[in-house]
Amino acid sequence: MSKLIIIIFAFFFVSRNTQAQENSMKSAVNIVEEIKFRYAPDKRVAIFNVKASDSGDFVKISGETNIPEAADQLSQMLERSGLKFKLDIRILPADSLGEKIYGLVNLSVANIRSTPDHAAELATQALLGTPVKIFKALAGFYLVQTPDNYIAWVDTDGVTRMSKSMLDKWINSEKIIYLREYGFAFSGPDEKSLRVSDLTAGNILVKLGEENNFFKVKYPDGRIGFVEKNDCSNLSVWLDRTAPSGKDIIKTAELFIGIPYLWGGTSAKGMDCSGFTKTVYFLNGIVLARDASQQVNQGILVDTQNGFDKLLPGDLLFFGTVETDSTKERVTHVGIYKGNQQFIHESGRVKVNSLDRNAPDFSEYRLTHFIRARRIISSIDSNDVMPVKKNKFYHGEF
Repeated sequence: MSKLIIIIFAFFFVSRNTQAQENSMKSAVNIVEEIKFRYAPDKRVAIFNVKASDSGDFVKISGETNIPEAADQLSQMLERSGLKFKLDIRILPADSLGEKIYGLVNLSVANIRSTPDHAAELATQALLGTPVKIFKALAGFYLVQTPDNYIAWVDTDGVTRMSKSMLDKWINSEKIIYLREYGFAFSGPDEKSLRVSDLTAGNILVKLGEENNFFKVKYPDGRIGFVEKNDCSNLSVWLDRTAPSGKDIIKTAELFIGIPYLWGGTSAKGMDCSGFTKTVYFLNGIVLARDASQQVNQGILVDTQNGFDKLLPGDLLFFGTVETDSTKERVTHVGIYKGNQQFIHESGRVKVNSLDRNAPDFSEYRLTHFIRARRIISSIDSNDVMPVKKNKFYHGEF
């Protein structure tokens, strides 16, 4: 009889202990999720890779984040909860990087992938001379953040690492921006000389001097080249231009007609739908977010409830599936309004389609999947629309 009592007591004790551990885990997970929702709801632009695990007498909270405040708030909430826990959160950038937590893109177009693997999905791209924040290194890749705040992995050959002082020297140097859709830098002031690299619209290089019809330029890794003056602009002059008009946006967009679709592409070599809009606006001095589902939150809403009469050239048109009782809204495509119900977009290739049923280039699919329109041009410096000139990355303030 006494053995039976002992067994029942032991079972009761273990059951209560197990239940307590489950409750502790559930509470810890809820706290982690609350902090993540508050500070890093979009993993594309913020890092909060934190998990809770059961370690017997306590809950272990481990992981990494690039948001120190999130780690502090997590610790405070856990303390207030009364849970027994151990916290092991690494704040990025990683200590192993030392002072060189900044970088400059060193290729005409650097491929940035979703995971540190050459076979991984192409998430986005960055252009030569683009400043990036480096968070950590792994397997020949750097985890970086670009000026649109997008975070993903670039191979180490794509970026030159720098300390803050090295980056500041680059920022304070006179620079040029390459504006032709595609071309080359040469080893001498002669287009027949050996090529140094290819170039594409939006590339930025340090200007060392001038020789004949060429600018002498310097790459982030120290290479020297020569670029034809007619293909470039002084960066400071380009940045000081007046805000673009709708006509400017359309003129730039039409330069890319016929350029093939590339998932993850954001350059004149190849682009996806949001990469196209992003590239067009960047070449007009405006930084847009990376994806269509992010760009739809920028600028101001244009009323299209009763048709498209209120749209202006340069407005962004968003397409996808509307919200229902059982599904959320999904923005999957974006284009640029051209006028007369026409829009230019990247779909297979950059092309023009119409929302007018009587037009020869009418797209039934796009009309039935149209969601809304946003105006960017009138929102510069507001409504989450940032000019390149004021973007903190181009000032080294990140």
